[in-house]
Amino acid sequence: MARSHHHNDKPKRLYQVWKGSNRFFCGGLLVFGPDVASLFLSTILIAGPAIAFCVKSYLKIRHGDHAARSVVVSIAGSILTVLDLLFLFLTSARDPGMVPRNTKPPESDDAFDMATPSMEWVNGRTPHLKLPRTKDVIINGHTVKVKYCDTCMLYRPPRASHCSICNNCVQRFDHHCPWVGQCIGIRNYRFFYMFILTSTILCVYVFAFSWVNILEKDHNIWKAMSKDVPSVILMVYCFIAVWFVGGLSVFHFYLICTNQTTYENFRYQYDKKENPYNKGMLRNLGEVFFSKIPPSMNNFRSFVEEDEHMVIGSLSPNFGEGTAAGSKEKIDIEMGSKHAEDTGYSLPEILQNLDFDNLESSLKIKEERGIPGFDPFFPVEQDEKDSVQVCIVGDGATEYLQDQIIGDGVRDSKASSDIDEVRETVQSSTGGNEANAVDKPDNVSDSDGITTPVLKV
Repeated sequence: MARSHHHNDKPKRLYQVWKGSNRFFCGGLLVFGPDVASLFLSTILIAGPAIAFCVKSYLKIRHGDHAARSVVVSIAGSILTVLDLLFLFLTSARDPGMVPRNTKPPESDDAFDMATPSMEWVNGRTPHLKLPRTKDVIINGHTVKVKYCDTCMLYRPPRASHCSICNNCVQRFDHHCPWVGQCIGIRNYRFFYMFILTSTILCVYVFAFSWVNILEKDHNIWKAMSKDVPSVILMVYCFIAVWFVGGLSVFHFYLICTNQTTYENFRYQYDKKENPYNKGMLRNLGEVFFSKIPPSMNNFRSFVEEDEHMVIGSLSPNFGEGTAAGSKEKIDIEMGSKHAEDTGYSLPEILQNLDFDNLESSLKIKEERGIPGFDPFFPVEQDEKDSVQVCIVGDGATEYLQDQIIGDGVRDSKASSDIDEVRETVQSSTGGNEANAVDKPDNVSDSDGITTPVLKV
């Protein structure tokens, strides 16, 4: 029955199983960011004043006031407005250069065995990967470090960065623009600059001819402004807006001439070292405006097997040197039940039933008192007086408890209660089947010489 149901499932396209935060329209042909609603706000801020200006020019034509000039002004204003909105749409509705994420971490030549329980449970096996956080690549004779992305499970290409809003790694990442609702990367940077440049020209254009309309009045300047309020409003609006879009245009022109990105410039990467991407002003300008835009690395309309793109969470292999795993692995252990429900992968029963909150609080109290505690996830060698031995005999359990001794041999009541909590936790987690819950128990002999397994906690 399950097999026939799976056979009847329709194959899904890549955009339908895409793990980023993007929003797709027209069957994956249009790719927007998660904040696509801001695109409508930007459209209103551009089209509203432009339409008001064109209506003003049309009324002048009807009244015969400088009709020929008003026609030219109105047509030019309409063209600038259409171009501005077109560049806005081209910036917002295309793949900015998203890097497809991997379904598993890359292989490493320097990898060696190291316990990574979070990856073991998600992948259903024990890869034991150990990957360096960064790698060195040579760019135009310069050594450039590329970082490993925990979310996409890949080493980012040079100049790429992971956008926390779109949840994608983007080639030549510049920034995430809230006004267009999209990341700005290698495939839409050209259109982004044309958008802000056209917006600047449109603001100057509307401001200039609105001022001309006021100066053409027969009255003095103040009376003319009082009788032509729409032109005054347009002038004030354009005067304010031009500082934003004009400033952006100048700043990004500087970035283009020096072949930098906003992300790189804000991090001052090239203040004390040479920019390996700088080819000179003319070649840098040609690279942005006249070079061929690279094709998208993703065919969002292609059919894919959903299982191949079902990446669970953010898997992070072990990086660097050290013997203990990070907090992410511990979180995966504590959330094991949730992972099992969501993904179908199960945890060992003894780990699902452990009370991690009580164990963690006990550890913290011991550390505050200066008493060495144990880590249930990463056991270390401890003295015999700090351990709890539970000798399992038949169907019952005989306990050999060695409590903490403090000061003059007085038993620490808190340590005793901690031992009781551990004992109850182990008993409840094994559920009467203690022998199966211990993988490799130690062996001890009782008074009759019978060898029995021992669980050390």
